[in-house]
Amino acid sequence: MHDRYYRYEELTALLRGFAERFPHLVRLETIGRSHEGRAIEVVTVCAAPDPEGRPALWADGNLHATELAGSSACLYLIDALTRGYGHDPQITRCLDTRAFYVCPRLNPDGAECALAERPRLIRSGTRPYPYDEPVIEGLVPEDIDGDGRLLTMRIRDPNGPWKVCAQEPRLLVRREPTETGGEYFRLLPEGRVEGYDGTCLPPVRPREGLDFNRNYPAHWRPESEQKGAGPYPASEPEVRAAVDFIARHPNITAAVAFHTYSGVLLRPYSHQPDESMPAEDLWAYEKIGARGSALTGYPAISCYHEFRYHPREVITGTFDDWAYEDLGVFAWTVELWSPQRQAGIENYRYIDWFREHPLEDDLRLLRWSDETLGGAGHVDWYPFDHPQLGPVELGGWDYLHAWRNPPPALLAREIAPFAEWLVWHALISPLLEIREAAVVPLGGGVYRVRVVVQNAGWLPTDVTRRARDRRLVRGVVCEIDTGPDAELVSGLPRVEPGQLEGRSGKPSAPNDWSSDPTDDRVRVEWLVRGAVGAEVRVRARHPRAGRVEVTLRLS
Repeated sequence: MHDRYYRYEELTALLRGFAERFPHLVRLETIGRSHEGRAIEVVTVCAAPDPEGRPALWADGNLHATELAGSSACLYLIDALTRGYGHDPQITRCLDTRAFYVCPRLNPDGAECALAERPRLIRSGTRPYPYDEPVIEGLVPEDIDGDGRLLTMRIRDPNGPWKVCAQEPRLLVRREPTETGGEYFRLLPEGRVEGYDGTCLPPVRPREGLDFNRNYPAHWRPESEQKGAGPYPASEPEVRAAVDFIARHPNITAAVAFHTYSGVLLRPYSHQPDESMPAEDLWAYEKIGARGSALTGYPAISCYHEFRYHPREVITGTFDDWAYEDLGVFAWTVELWSPQRQAGIENYRYIDWFREHPLEDDLRLLRWSDETLGGAGHVDWYPFDHPQLGPVELGGWDYLHAWRNPPPALLAREIAPFAEWLVWHALISPLLEIREAAVVPLGGGVYRVRVVVQNAGWLPTDVTRRARDRRLVRGVVCEIDTGPDAELVSGLPRVEPGQLEGRSGKPSAPNDWSSDPTDDRVRVEWLVRGAVGAEVRVRARHPRAGRVEVTLRLS
């Protein structure tokens, strides 16, 4: 299952298969439809009959069209959960007490473009944006020779910026700033040229110019400020389906979006420095990220500080910023796969590397393609008679095969560690438990009903300081139902004692200025009058920490 990439119909069949084989664990539902009408499916995995009453983790993949490994990571998670239940103690405990909502392919239209026999590389969805009109001038990337690959066109040009590498003729290196008199080349994506005048190749704005990961509500900015953002927040049906579902499920305590590529765990913020984040949340993010790094080998970093495309530009409208800022849950963007790391290149700057890196890195990558991929990652240059440009050469990196996603033979190894991290991430969520429940007779048919409710999770019930500061989450609610054979004498039938702390804020070692107050629990008492043997029911609930109840007999 985990050694190939699936088209829409195959993927849908796999999800249905999970629901059929594991009806006690898996529920499949359609949460929306794409621009072209394909169903956007979410798999709920939970052993309890009421997943909405359990703390939950959201995971999605393939928001960007070519980032297919995100779907694979979600499939692997579903597979690991269903196979592990009843056999793996951590998975069993997790599914007995928590829930997972998994959307393997949030952008089915874009993925179909990437997986087509003649693939097209688009950023996100297929809806024309910002203008619905055909390209009349410029280069349109496409598989021009019909071999199923999207390569690079190499064109001889005396004013070109590239030349053949003296150490490895398959590679091109930059021409020196003052260099003249050699053989030079211009590089362009493989594709056709519309309106070619024989001289100029102007850049073309993609007809499908949306970027779904700029369309989320948090700090959304219009197209003039943030390319690909769409006409308004959550304007696109794919993004809106996720936003609606997550907003309607307040039990979600964490969210992970699987993208490619860079081999890194990204956390908010995208638009402002760490100093702007509540310290308690930053410390928790660092601990969660450290666990993720230990399990996956991926470093955990801030988008703003270490993953910016330009030092004077910031990204807004992203999923993880929205989930953290507007909902107050810990959210991550996982950039799966790093060809550089596969080639033995360590401590590289994820974005800056593409602007500046040593030739030795390119030589290492080429050796990796030769030795590990059998040469399939980098294609030797071959002549092609282009319909508009005439004689050119095609070749270079097959980016879709080697860079944007793991080659199929390496896929399972790359995605497998994330299931364990997500199970751990779900298990640190808040969880209500009834610590004590007692009935004490006071005489005259009156009884004191006492219940102590505690948060058994590592995180506080509202999950983040951001949620608490903005009052995004209701506190614990305790209710008593006296039934027909008893009556409430003192106390309110519904009590709201507030939030309960977890263990996440504790120091790494005991010291002489800290203590452990019992702010993780609350005691609630009522006076009830009733006949001996009458039953009363006490319930405690929290939007993120779940629901518990106990039935007590007056005696």
